[in-house]
Amino acid sequence: MNARLTPLTPRRAASPGGPRRLAALAACLGALLALLLGVAAPADAHAALIRTDPADGSVVQSAPSSVLLTFSEGVLLSADSLRVLDPQGKDVAAGKPQHAASGKDTGSTATVPLRTGLGNGTYTVAWKAISQDSHPVAGAFTFSVGAPSKTSVDLSGVSAVGGGAAATLYGIGRYVAYAGFALLVGSSVFLSVCWPRGALLRSMQRLAAGGWAALVAATIALLMLRGPYANGTGLGDAVDLDVIRQVLETRPGAALVSRLLLLAAAAVFLAVLFGSYAKREDPEERADLAWGLGIGGTVVAIGIAATWAMAEHASVGIQHQIAMPVDIVHLLSMAVWLGGLITLLTALYSRSTAGAVEAYAVRRFSLIALTAVTLLIGTGTYQAWRQMGSWAAFFDTHYGKLLFTKICLVCALVGVAWFSRRWTRELGGAPVARTEAVAVGSSASASASAAASGSGTSSGSGSRTSTGSGSDDPARAAQLRRQQNARDTATAKKLRDADPARGRLRRSVLTEALVAVVLLTITTMLTGSQPGRAAEEQKDLKPAPSATSTGGGTGTGDTSAPARVSLSIPYDTGGPNGKGTAGLTVSPARPGANEVQLFLTTPSGAPVDAPEVHVQFTLPAQKIGPIDVTLQHLTKGHWSAAGVQLPLAGTWQVSVTVRTSDIDEVTQTRNMQVTQ
Repeated sequence: MNARLTPLTPRRAASPGGPRRLAALAACLGALLALLLGVAAPADAHAALIRTDPADGSVVQSAPSSVLLTFSEGVLLSADSLRVLDPQGKDVAAGKPQHAASGKDTGSTATVPLRTGLGNGTYTVAWKAISQDSHPVAGAFTFSVGAPSKTSVDLSGVSAVGGGAAATLYGIGRYVAYAGFALLVGSSVFLSVCWPRGALLRSMQRLAAGGWAALVAATIALLMLRGPYANGTGLGDAVDLDVIRQVLETRPGAALVSRLLLLAAAAVFLAVLFGSYAKREDPEERADLAWGLGIGGTVVAIGIAATWAMAEHASVGIQHQIAMPVDIVHLLSMAVWLGGLITLLTALYSRSTAGAVEAYAVRRFSLIALTAVTLLIGTGTYQAWRQMGSWAAFFDTHYGKLLFTKICLVCALVGVAWFSRRWTRELGGAPVARTEAVAVGSSASASASAAASGSGTSSGSGSRTSTGSGSDDPARAAQLRRQQNARDTATAKKLRDADPARGRLRRSVLTEALVAVVLLTITTMLTGSQPGRAAEEQKDLKPAPSATSTGGGTGTGDTSAPARVSLSIPYDTGGPNGKGTAGLTVSPARPGANEVQLFLTTPSGAPVDAPEVHVQFTLPAQKIGPIDVTLQHLTKGHWSAAGVQLPLAGTWQVSVTVRTSDIDEVTQTRNMQVTQ
């Protein structure tokens, strides 16, 4: 076996075509990832606030004894999760935030008792929490006792969580973690089950080790970024030991630490796979070791997948006891398929393995991939039903549209995979024989070169003298090696291209891998979006009309006509028909309930619809927001929202997001003044 593998040792080829192709492929994948991440909308909150008591914007006759918030899923609370501020900005909470003591789904509630004897006026409730699927949420609302009044509060302790540089880096870290996991699991399965001979090749070893290293680096980065991402603070907190210590006490932090421990066991698995197992000659010993590797590797892979399932979407919502093991199967199927595809693609294109991967290995992986795809479709269908809740959510929510895009990509991927299986069945004989032919040719060429180099010496010198003569001139020896490498590469390429089915298989696997990379990107974006079921529940929240919704400002006593702020915001999503103008009107642009009107027009002024528009308000000076606006589509190019609560006066930032296709999207931000 070792003699056969000798010609497969990576060599420095004379032709730079291979590195250029791989570099171009890497550049395309990097540009595609940058494009998809660049146009992705900010992640929506996962735990939606669906009800408050007192209601948002309401006026109650007597002071309540407590404030109660109800979310669409469980939330984790901290000491500063709820602050209730009177008109002078004093915190009137009489205890620490906690879950409701009784009732259904108490874990999805947050309540805090209030002091007795509260006076009349407008009270501001600033809240933040961590949803059980690990994503931070925050917001603010107001209610009034007796009658509305002016408010002057300091909300410097409330952060705009889930945004900024920390959120961007956290999203990239999630993608790298998924990609590393897929490469680690997929390459390990391919090399241990489908192509054990490949485990001795440097290129294959580097591929699996690269997946392991990427997952380790991403996990450490996520652990450090978790604090600033959840708290909405600067990147400086990523190296703050106190913040990291607090992260370790949370469920997401514990999951990341558990993943690191499991990756240490994965390193041992790789060492055995590339060492004792790959070099073992005795069939019985090899079979015994294979059983141990299979059991140990399966346990480690399931454990790593569980660190996602136990801390994200699958761990909350309906039927979470079933959803978590289903999610583990889904993740493992994805990793086996995608990681195996990348490994097969590398084996088919790499110079060191050109034409060396046996046909039986490709056919075996084809069967495994078919099983993985079947499991992916089955588990994905269940998860889609669980997260969506209704057919309308596919078209009315950002999560649903992303999921619909993912389904289309899966269908395309299955179609390409069908062609790959077809070319797999048409593969010729085992390429190992071709590799041996290369070895024989290389040996013959080497002998001829040695004879040529020794022809100028004494005829009685023999082969030893010829070899020595050649070794006395290092430059000449290096030249001969380069020539020999070039001949070996050319011979291997001819043998590789002699099988037309192998060439077609390379192209179909390349297409399959590219689509799979896009699919992984969409999957990562889904983990950062609010599930359709929660978004639909949030739409049911209808803020109570404020007593000042038809007047001038909150409690100012101003009976003049309402003010209005109008903004004209040009946008360009970069895609076809992606240019236009967003006209935004906020009335009366005063603290309290406001009406928001949004109009989209083409450059010629004609109204135009867009698949998705989104508006958010943020008050940076007081660190309030982002406050999401639920827009209702009225007519072509016209959306409206009533009862939008802007609790304080000041300079607000308005973010308008327009998406004109699945990948063409832009967010424009403008400032507007809200006056008393």
